[in-house]
Amino acid sequence: MPWREAEFCVLDVETTGLDLSRDDIVSFGVALVVGGRIPCGRSVYREVRPSRPVSVAALTVHGLRAADLTGAPVLDEVIDEVIDLLSGRVPVAHAAWVERAFLDRALRPRGRRLGRAVVDTAALLRACRLAGSDSGTEPNLETAARGIGLPVYTPHHALGDAFTTAQLFLALATRLERGRTLTVRDLCRVSAHHAA
Repeated sequence: MPWREAEFCVLDVETTGLDLSRDDIVSFGVALVVGGRIPCGRSVYREVRPSRPVSVAALTVHGLRAADLTGAPVLDEVIDEVIDLLSGRVPVAHAAWVERAFLDRALRPRGRRLGRAVVDTAALLRACRLAGSDSGTEPNLETAARGIGLPVYTPHHALGDAFTTAQLFLALATRLERGRTLTVRDLCRVSAHHAA
């Protein structure tokens, strides 16, 4: 299917830390991409009460304290919303291995996972040879967006990063399709080929 005819679910998570097997999600943001556009009013942001403390390192990144999350639902209470948002849509994330690890662990009790068809904007940057993508590390989302003239929405806030990633995705997919029909399969294949 041509990518402009598909629906994408652009996801970002903030966590208690970066231990992929133990840390918890503390918030998630979703921006949908439909018909090659980000439609108004089709985004979601949720804070999540974790089962473990937020590390100091994570707190300095996203600023979500335990006190901010005490009234939030636990992940099990909101994971079905994530499943609904993903249903029939292709997942997109920046440095998708992080979102994949956390979301696959969260989806496992429901017998679900993200699957292999995930579009990774960090990999698309590498494929396009843009914004520091040759440094051997994951290209920074904000640097990459600014490097190609895109606005950055509230860095290290799950919804802000989802919007920034959605715009970056649209710019990179448009760049990759020049002179040809670009399919969803092409985007997933490029993401897998240029994964970190």
